[in-house]
This record gives sequence, structure tokens and C-alpha cells, in this order.
Amino acid sequence: MKNKRQIPFHQYIISIACVAFLAGGGSYIYFDYQYKKQLASSPAQNSELKKVDNLYNEIVNNYVGKVDEKKLIDGALKGMTEALDDPYSSYLNEPEADELDQSLAGSFEGIGATMTMTDELPTVAQAPIEGSPAAKAGIKANDTVLKVDDEETKGKTLSQVVSKIRGKKGTEVRLTIKRGEETFELKLIRDTIPIETVKGELDKKDPSIGSIKITSFGENTYKELQDTIKSLRKDGAKSFVIDVRQNPGGLLDQVEKMASMFLEDGKTIVKFEDKNGNTSEDVASSDLDGGFKVTEPTVVLVDEGSASASEIFAAALKESGNKKIIGTKTFGKGTVQTVKNLNDKSEIKLTVLKWLTPKGEWIHKKGLEPNIKADYPDFAYLSPISRDKTLKTGDSSPVVKNVNALLKALGYDVNADTSDFTEQTKAAVSAIQSDNNLPVTGEVDNETAAQIEVEIGKKIKDNDQAYEAGIKEIQNENKKD
Repeated sequence: MKNKRQIPFHQYIISIACVAFLAGGGSYIYFDYQYKKQLASSPAQNSELKKVDNLYNEIVNNYVGKVDEKKLIDGALKGMTEALDDPYSSYLNEPEADELDQSLAGSFEGIGATMTMTDELPTVAQAPIEGSPAAKAGIKANDTVLKVDDEETKGKTLSQVVSKIRGKKGTEVRLTIKRGEETFELKLIRDTIPIETVKGELDKKDPSIGSIKITSFGENTYKELQDTIKSLRKDGAKSFVIDVRQNPGGLLDQVEKMASMFLEDGKTIVKFEDKNGNTSEDVASSDLDGGFKVTEPTVVLVDEGSASASEIFAAALKESGNKKIIGTKTFGKGTVQTVKNLNDKSEIKLTVLKWLTPKGEWIHKKGLEPNIKADYPDFAYLSPISRDKTLKTGDSSPVVKNVNALLKALGYDVNADTSDFTEQTKAAVSAIQSDNNLPVTGEVDNETAAQIEVEIGKKIKDNDQAYEAGIKEIQNENKKD
């Protein structure tokens, strides 16, 4: 049974890399004159702010213990944004602000897991970006981090947990993860995560179709997409499948430039509504896309992990470009945040607008429905294998049951419903080890678990029903032409 917004397993084998930055994906705009003017014109409530000042002085002057004044101020600022009860608005201290900035440009060192706080525990907010240690370890959205290197996270701030998880390339970090009722340990080797947001290749069966994966909308994504399309055209591509599955969002200016490439000038990309109900819209134009247009047949792949800027892109192509959207219903994040530096290397990330589809629909908490529904096979939603201990004959646990289900999906003769590590389980494990030049022990150690997951990832990729539906749709369009 697939849980809502659960991440397909193979994303963690072949297409994940994330930062431990501090909120889900989003649509970000740089702090510009419009919002600066709005904030500047809002009169300070001096009588109310005086209470904050009085409390601060009372604590600093009379509290019996040691007072960290900077921590006190950070706490007050965090409390103010948390009082908005908006998961996408937050005060970011210096390291948190740095992580958000790095997530949108350049590269960083860490494991690649986007974190937020849920019920006072650090939780993986959304899908990681391609290629990270978190991907290889099988971390999923909504995983709760109970311990970092055997140190409990409960009672610690998100910043404290993030700083402990992040670290230099090549160093190890151990995470104790809770997923549903299951608790397990993962060992990750930190790495440098280059933020390459667009990858393209010709479809292996039909080289006239270019397959393009967009993992996020960073500072260079528009240029990366343009270069990728030029390269694929040169190699013979005459149509495109654009994949924004598990793409958590990013910069608004980038997604607008990218959507404009696929639309006729004057067509609506996205509409906005401010706090007073005033509406506006941005339209496709050569000012946005530089005159670079994509007129070839194109479809877009989406899923429950496609959020915010990904949804803007998909909705624009669906409603203004008459492109087919294929997959499952998207995440449903219909707000835009601005990021403003507070002059001391801290930042505020604040929700300032609702965004609406070209037809004026607000999809917040509802998601965008695809034209054609297609999902991964059921086995794509199985969990990765817990790495807390070696599994062997005689063991019985939910982890073993998951191993049996994975082995069954790979075609081995095992009972997928049993929690016992049987002789059939041992035989299947031995076969995998023999086929991949691993020591044949019949036991599931870390290396064998990784190999099982690699094999599952390959099988899921070979049975990607949404991608196949996209290829079929493109081929049908080409036949009509």
C-alpha cells in the first residue's frame, strides 16, 4: 500500500542529493523594491515591541544563570516567524541562511538531506537532490532523525542537528532514523554535492526523443536547460520529455524563464495574489527567454514530490502551452517566499504571495492533476534496507520482511510476506552475491544491502510507467504530424 507523498525507492538509488537546509522546497524571489516598500511602510507597533524589549532587559539583568544574548535574540526572532504558523516562513540564523543560499547555487559538503522540525524532531522535509550520500543510503521524505552519532536529537534546535549532520567530505556520520513504526540506523560518508540541476540524454529506444531531468530550480537552471536542449537537438532530438518528479522547487525567475521557452509570447506563465487580494500575472516574452523557444512536441512528468516552482512550470505548460502532464498529483505548494538579508548574515524567509495557475486556480494543499495518470510499480515504494546490523538465517524482524519483499520483486523464489530469514532468503542473497562478485555468505551486510538496492533501482527504472507513458504520448503526437 503506497502512502501519500511517499518517495519512490529508486529515487534514492539513482537520483537524490540534498542539503540539510531548513525547509521544504519553494518558489523564492529576491527581496526587491515591491516588498521592501511594503515592509518599510508598515508602522512599528512600538507599544507591543516595548514588551519584547522589557523582557529582554529583564532576562539579561536578572536571570540567575549565564545569558547568551545572541541566542536570546535569535530565539525571539524565530519565535516571531513561528507564530505565523506557516512552514515556509522562517528566521534563518547565519549557518541556516548559508545552507539555504548554498542549496540554490554552487556546491556544498554534507549528506544531502533537506530538514525541517516536526513535533520537535528533525524530519526530512522533501526529496533530496541527485547524487548525494542520502540518496545512496535510502533516506526518504518524512523520515525522522532520532539520533546523530548516538546523540539524541530531541531537545536540540534544528540548527544544532544540522551542524552535527553536516561535515567535511570523506567523514562518516551515523543517523538513527524512524520511518513509521520502523527504526533503523544508516551510515553515510559525507561528500561534496555539486548542484547540477539539469541532465539530458537521448532515449535509448527512440533517439529522436530527448529525456531531460530537472532536479531543482537554482541560479543557473535556465542556462543549463537551454544548453541541454541545444545539445540534444544537435544529437538528433526532435521532441522532449521533461521530468520534474521529486523536484522541490527553487527560484521564481528561473522557472519563469524556462516556462517562457515553451510558450508563445503573451501567454500567461503564472498569476499572483497579494495579501490584499490584488492580482497580477507574468507572461511569456523574449525579455524572459531571450528569444529561445522550444516548439518541438513536449510532455512533462510530475509526481507527489513535484512542488512549488515545479508546479508553476507544469501548470504553465499544461494550461498555456497545451502540453500533456503525466504522472501523479503534485505536492500542492501555492505560495511564494522572499528571502531578505537582515544585515548580520541572518535572513528572513517570508511568504509574500499566493501563486495561481494561468487559469486562476490556487492549488495549495490540493496539487496539480496530471492529464495522464501513471505511477511506479508497487515495489518502488518498498523501504531501503536498514544498516544497523548484518542479517542472517534465523533472524526475524520487519527489516527481514522488507528484504524478502525486495528479493521477491527481483524475481527470487522467496516468501514476501514472512519476517523470517529463511533458507530461501539465504539462497537468493547468495545468488546476488555470486552474480556481483561479492563474498558468498548468504548474509545481508552493508555491501550486499547496497547491491540489492542497486538492482531494485535498475528494475524500477526499467518499469517507469510514467516515463513510458510520456514516450508513448510523444510518439503518438509525432504520428499525427
